[in-house]
Amino acid sequence: MPHIVEAFSRIGEENAFAVLARATALKAQGRDVINLGIGQPDFPTPAHIVEAAIKALRDGHHGYTPATGIMPLREAVSRDLARRFSVEVSPEAVMIMPGGKVTMFSAILMFGEPGVEILYPDPGFPIYRSMIEFTGAKPVPVPIREENGFGFSAAETLSLINERTRLVIVNSPANPTGGVTSKAEIDALVAGLARYPDVAIMSDEIYGTMTYDGEQHVSLLSYPEIRDRLIYLDGASKTYAMTGWRLGWSVWPQAYFDAARKLAVNSFSCVNAATQWAGLAALDGPQDCVAEMLAAFDARRRIVVDGLNALPGVSCVTPKGAFYAFPNISRTGWKAKPLASALLEEAGVAVIGGPDFGVHGEGYLRLSYAASAEDISKALERMGEFLASPR
Repeated sequence: MPHIVEAFSRIGEENAFAVLARATALKAQGRDVINLGIGQPDFPTPAHIVEAAIKALRDGHHGYTPATGIMPLREAVSRDLARRFSVEVSPEAVMIMPGGKVTMFSAILMFGEPGVEILYPDPGFPIYRSMIEFTGAKPVPVPIREENGFGFSAAETLSLINERTRLVIVNSPANPTGGVTSKAEIDALVAGLARYPDVAIMSDEIYGTMTYDGEQHVSLLSYPEIRDRLIYLDGASKTYAMTGWRLGWSVWPQAYFDAARKLAVNSFSCVNAATQWAGLAALDGPQDCVAEMLAAFDARRRIVVDGLNALPGVSCVTPKGAFYAFPNISRTGWKAKPLASALLEEAGVAVIGGPDFGVHGEGYLRLSYAASAEDISKALERMGEFLASPR
């Protein structure tokens, strides 16, 4: 049997999909399972976006597009960024991607190799570490701490940079914690990065439209002093409930853009045409659908935080962004992954253990409140009964 290259042994997983598979299998056996594990809006894609895709197919948009994406969509991304952040981004710097993961995949491949280091948030999206290890680079976790409201610390991040650091990954609003990093911390990070002009930055802002309690998302695109080494990641999956459409976009510095284009040509060729026209309708169409979904998430956020803080041995800081809660379960007497497994198998509630998001995730669970208020309330009731029962 021929052996695949050793690098593939270092590829990790996104365990939310493994939990989804197990929850689906239990449902197939007739079990009543509430899934708070997957980060997927429970809303349908807004009708005007779906109709735009149908129209595109009927209008004959069946062929290849440029690897970088159709120009009308790239222009729409530029308009959206100008509207949201008052920044000027040339459409020529925008690349349309099949989901947000492909931007991080491309960026990490671009900078990762044996002998270099890449900083990433921990707990954080598991694909960061997985892809860093795949390239042979050393993954350096930046601790994301509860006492900071799960925002990153600029000082701690900067303290981990050395002569081997090639790329720093930041994420706010954050998965899995729902943390939003303050403008003061982002200002301090950008100021400190001036000492490291050879370090690139990838800013994952896929949840940038999802903030609560008056919090304002601060985009790293707003800092012209780092634009020549900043890769911006965004997309339609979360904001417009388009996870299955696989539509993302990114902004690349001129020095990196052609390398990203060549990776696209060599891997996925282009994003499917109809999806791109749907994305155009999403960005240029009415935004009331976004506001309605965000209001629903906000109401569910309050239910989940209040409910978690009422559970025995559990405490939960209020998330300021995204649609995740990251409760501290250290006083329950359980380790996180065994508790997540027991909740699924015995209580019918699917959640994710914090260690699936990094070494600093022990003692926490991730719950997605991208589920109905009724399901959230029922899940919290089941969790309470489970934790209160003698073991």
